[in-house]
Amino acid sequence: MITVLNDSEVVLGITGGIAVYKAAELVRLLVSEGARVHVIMTDAACRFVTPLTFQTLSGNPVATELFSLVEESSIGHIALADRARVMVIAPATANTIGKISAGIADDILSTVISATRAPVLLCPAMNVHMWENPIVQANIQRLRSLGYRFAEPGAGFLACGYEGKGRMAEPADILEDIRRILTPQDLQGLKFLVTAGPTLEPLDPVRFISNRSSGKMGYALALAACRRGAEVTLVTGPTALPVPRGADAVAVETAADMQKAVAHRFERVDVVIKAAAVSDYAPREPALHKIKKDKSGPLSLELTATQDILARLGSAKKHQILVGFAAETQDLLPNARRKMEEKNLDIIVANDVTAPGSGFQHDTNQVKILRRDGSVEDLPLMPKDEVAHRVLDHVLQIRKV
Repeated sequence: MITVLNDSEVVLGITGGIAVYKAAELVRLLVSEGARVHVIMTDAACRFVTPLTFQTLSGNPVATELFSLVEESSIGHIALADRARVMVIAPATANTIGKISAGIADDILSTVISATRAPVLLCPAMNVHMWENPIVQANIQRLRSLGYRFAEPGAGFLACGYEGKGRMAEPADILEDIRRILTPQDLQGLKFLVTAGPTLEPLDPVRFISNRSSGKMGYALALAACRRGAEVTLVTGPTALPVPRGADAVAVETAADMQKAVAHRFERVDVVIKAAAVSDYAPREPALHKIKKDKSGPLSLELTATQDILARLGSAKKHQILVGFAAETQDLLPNARRKMEEKNLDIIVANDVTAPGSGFQHDTNQVKILRRDGSVEDLPLMPKDEVAHRVLDHVLQIRKV
């Protein structure tokens, strides 16, 4: 699988703090996505973990000295500064943040930071009182104003014994921030509303009617839009998935809940992608108490149709681009085209959920993307995150027309 990090040169600066151990995991994650990682360690960092650890994980020599030559005519710190596509400082101590803010370049790391033209991501890690120190906060604000990015630290129990904000962001979250830095921000300024997951229609206090949706396609769409710079609201039924970093998640349960959440936000967004698998029917009158098993005969349920959220949006839309999904088991294209016309969609993503590796609960999908102009893109089986970007490409094309 090709990722945005494939063959990207990442320079990772490591400073002295107990969070150095997290940097080792970050290197592993970067390498696993195809990045070429070059590590710089300060003297203090070498007191926590040896350079050999990072040389082994990255497969490249670790820079610790300011005055070193990498080639006969190349000065080490300049070569590293020029090589970087992105530079990451993890952990970034209060001392390092202060030095960068003041323009001090007195060691290998601060010199490379001063010389690089690549985007720089700082991942602070420090005692909670140091984090709250007004001088540290002023340094951070100054660097933000100059274009430096920050991976916000977490709150919790700190190695120093205190509790509060100051924990370095988790490696997986830092990796996601790096992906976004390297992803073209072609959706910046757009507001997206994405729905995902199933809805649950209560039968009684312990049972419900639902479907097989895992939410993976909708979450992949929300994550892809966030990575490309959009402001994303994710209205989600119950799933086991983590909320995409940067998305504003709104948890709902029933089709009625989802309809209210979507209608409340519809006027303020530019693009709506309805990837949720909304239950078409719900029990007319859910029981107030658990329905006991009756061995004397079958149980009959009276169902009523739920509100058609997509049709309502199609009739109400003005400037919005509306994207729907058609999960079918037969007559894929005719059913998808009929749905697109009936619900006034701009794009419909159709897939045969009976096909191997496609549809509910899979990490992959095989879809056809249909547009109102009659065009159809027939995609092969691919990871859902790649499908998501292809759908967003179509949204962007329509926006530009």
